[in-house]
Amino acid sequence: MALPSPQLQKFLLAKLQNYSRSSFKPPKKFTSTAKPRSGCCSAIAIDVPSRLSGLAGVRWGLTTLQGLREEMEDDAVVRSDGLDGFSFAAVFDGHGGFSSVKFLRDELYKECVAALQGGLLLSGRDFETIREALQEAFVKADTKLLKWLDEMSGDEDESGATATVMLIGNDMLFISHVGDSCVVLSRSGRAEILTNPHRPYGSNKVSLQEIRRVREAGGWIVNGRICGDIAVARAFGDMRFKTKKNEMLKKGVVEGRWSEKFASRVQFNADLVTASPDVYQVALGSDAEFVLLASDGLWDYMNSSDAVTFVRNQLRQHGDVQLASKALAEAVLDRRSQDNVSIIIADLGRTDWQTLPLQQQNFLYELGQAFATIGIVSVGVWMSSQLSL
Repeated sequence: MALPSPQLQKFLLAKLQNYSRSSFKPPKKFTSTAKPRSGCCSAIAIDVPSRLSGLAGVRWGLTTLQGLREEMEDDAVVRSDGLDGFSFAAVFDGHGGFSSVKFLRDELYKECVAALQGGLLLSGRDFETIREALQEAFVKADTKLLKWLDEMSGDEDESGATATVMLIGNDMLFISHVGDSCVVLSRSGRAEILTNPHRPYGSNKVSLQEIRRVREAGGWIVNGRICGDIAVARAFGDMRFKTKKNEMLKKGVVEGRWSEKFASRVQFNADLVTASPDVYQVALGSDAEFVLLASDGLWDYMNSSDAVTFVRNQLRQHGDVQLASKALAEAVLDRRSQDNVSIIIADLGRTDWQTLPLQQQNFLYELGQAFATIGIVSVGVWMSSQLSL
């Protein structure tokens, strides 16, 4: 059950404690055995060049937190230079090691800037040209990454990474998306999901397309994983599903994952995992409040509506987008998320959060929770007083 705000809880508990201080004994404190959290929380302030003074002031919050995973393989980047008035923001969700993310955090940005001609294509607003440029940038970055991984470690490095890039301008948002992170836009408090996860399981249209593509390429799906291994259908790196497919097949025989007879029947026609992105264009009207980009460590444990409501309530309280991003990451880890969490929030600067009225449904919900808390604590006080007699 959700609880009311901390201020309301303190008020209620203070009143009840004054009522029964002599008979109520508080329980012993819980001892946490969870792994300590580690991560990076960065306040991002972007200076707008004078020639772009008409650009809306976007405020950024960026947080990466390590969950219960042994390694922190996520990363997030925000940059404002090189794209003619557009800001670049990206979340990388690594797997099999950090090598791919380490390479991509700089190289993918460079490829995007080059392909978009320093942002001139973005300003031109020709979506088909922009889409082709971003697809080119992603494929080039992946080609360079595969070569780098091969030269660095040969067949040993099995790292890969998803990447979702946002390019935010004054009134337009472009997204280039590979993997299972997600972008959500808040329009007057309504959550709009802007991307679809590329996963080799599920019954939605995108998942079915990915499953068909993998099978047509000569691969197979076992328990929602490509070749029984990876649970994402589009990603950077992952040599064993691209340039090292035959080596992966032979290794599977040696490890007993499949028989030699099975391997002899497999014929690869294309890469099983691809870095070709889905590209989206979204108009940002006056009702657009903020854009939320996060890795699947958030979305597997919190739906888009709850996340938008959480961020809005945070911004109502203090207006600090960095604190909001950190609080959201901590909230999802409190929900026992097993994954690492990376979050970027872009407050578009169109909303006066201090004067935004509290939605009636949220007030009634909190009031109901307050009365529920009163009831629970009162019962606890009564039971403790009876036991002490």
